[in-house]
Amino acid sequence: MIKPAKLYAELLEAQDRTISFRDFEKLLRAFGFTHKRTKGSHQIWIHPALNRPFPVQPSAKDAKAYQVREFLELVEQHALYMIE
Repeated sequence: MIKPAKLYAELLEAQDRTISFRDFEKLLRAFGFTHKRTKGSHQIWIHPALNRPFPVQPSAKDAKAYQVREFLELVEQHALYMIE
Protein backbone atom coordinates (compact mmCIF):
# COMPACT_ATOMS: atom_id res chain seq x y z
CA MET A 1 0.00 0.00 0.00
CA ILE A 2 1.10 3.51 -0.76
CA LYS A 3 1.38 6.20 1.92
CA PRO A 4 -1.53 8.68 1.95
CA ALA A 5 0.63 11.77 1.37
CA LYS A 6 2.27 10.26 -1.72
CA LEU A 7 -1.06 8.97 -3.03
CA TYR A 8 -2.67 12.40 -2.58
CA ALA A 9 0.20 14.08 -4.43
CA GLU A 10 -0.13 11.60 -7.30
CA LEU A 11 -3.89 12.17 -7.48
CA LEU A 12 -3.41 15.92 -7.71
CA GLU A 13 -1.12 15.40 -10.69
CA ALA A 14 -3.35 12.87 -12.47
CA GLN A 15 -6.93 12.97 -11.21
CA ASP A 16 -8.03 10.24 -13.61
CA ARG A 17 -5.60 7.76 -12.02
CA THR A 18 -7.21 4.53 -10.81
CA ILE A 19 -6.61 3.69 -7.16
CA SER A 20 -7.59 0.67 -5.12
CA PHE A 21 -10.57 1.01 -2.83
CA ARG A 22 -8.34 0.12 0.14
CA ASP A 23 -6.02 3.02 -0.70
CA PHE A 24 -9.04 5.31 -1.08
CA GLU A 25 -10.27 4.30 2.40
CA LYS A 26 -6.79 4.97 3.76
CA LEU A 27 -6.84 8.42 2.13
CA LEU A 28 -10.28 9.20 3.60
CA ARG A 29 -9.05 8.29 7.09
CA ALA A 30 -5.88 10.37 6.62
CA PHE A 31 -8.05 13.43 5.94
CA GLY A 32 -10.14 12.90 9.08
CA PHE A 33 -13.13 11.04 7.66
CA THR A 34 -14.64 8.28 9.76
CA HIS A 35 -16.64 5.33 8.54
CA LYS A 36 -20.17 5.64 9.90
CA ARG A 37 -21.95 2.65 8.39
CA THR A 38 -22.22 0.24 5.48
CA LYS A 39 -25.43 -0.77 3.74
CA GLY A 40 -25.00 -3.17 0.86
CA SER A 41 -21.99 -2.00 -1.12
CA HIS A 42 -22.38 1.64 -0.03
CA GLN A 43 -20.22 3.00 2.76
CA ILE A 44 -21.10 6.26 4.48
CA TRP A 45 -18.17 8.39 5.62
CA ILE A 46 -18.47 11.55 7.71
CA HIS A 47 -16.14 14.44 8.49
CA PRO A 48 -16.60 16.94 11.34
CA ALA A 49 -16.09 19.92 9.00
CA LEU A 50 -18.76 18.80 6.52
CA ASN A 51 -22.50 19.07 7.04
CA ARG A 52 -23.28 16.08 4.83
CA PRO A 53 -22.19 12.45 4.61
CA PHE A 54 -19.88 11.26 1.86
CA PRO A 55 -21.11 7.97 0.36
CA VAL A 56 -18.69 5.73 -1.53
CA GLN A 57 -18.78 2.26 -2.99
CA PRO A 58 -16.14 0.13 -4.66
CA SER A 59 -16.13 -0.78 -8.32
CA ALA A 60 -14.67 -4.29 -8.13
CA LYS A 61 -11.40 -3.67 -6.25
CA ASP A 62 -10.97 -0.04 -7.29
CA ALA A 63 -12.47 3.24 -6.13
CA LYS A 64 -14.88 4.85 -8.57
CA ALA A 65 -13.16 7.66 -10.44
CA TYR A 66 -16.00 10.16 -9.97
CA GLN A 67 -15.95 9.60 -6.20
CA VAL A 68 -12.21 10.22 -6.08
CA ARG A 69 -12.79 13.49 -8.00
CA GLU A 70 -15.58 14.45 -5.56
CA PHE A 71 -13.24 13.75 -2.65
CA LEU A 72 -10.53 15.98 -4.14
CA GLU A 73 -13.12 18.74 -4.67
CA LEU A 74 -14.28 18.44 -1.04
CA VAL A 75 -10.70 18.72 0.18
CA GLU A 76 -10.18 21.87 -1.86
CA GLN A 77 -13.56 23.51 -1.15
CA HIS A 78 -13.45 22.95 2.60
CA ALA A 79 -9.68 23.34 3.08
CA LEU A 80 -9.42 19.87 4.59
CA TYR A 81 -5.95 18.72 5.54
CA MET A 82 -4.21 15.45 6.16
CA ILE A 83 -3.91 14.28 9.75
CA GLU A 84 -0.78 12.18 10.32
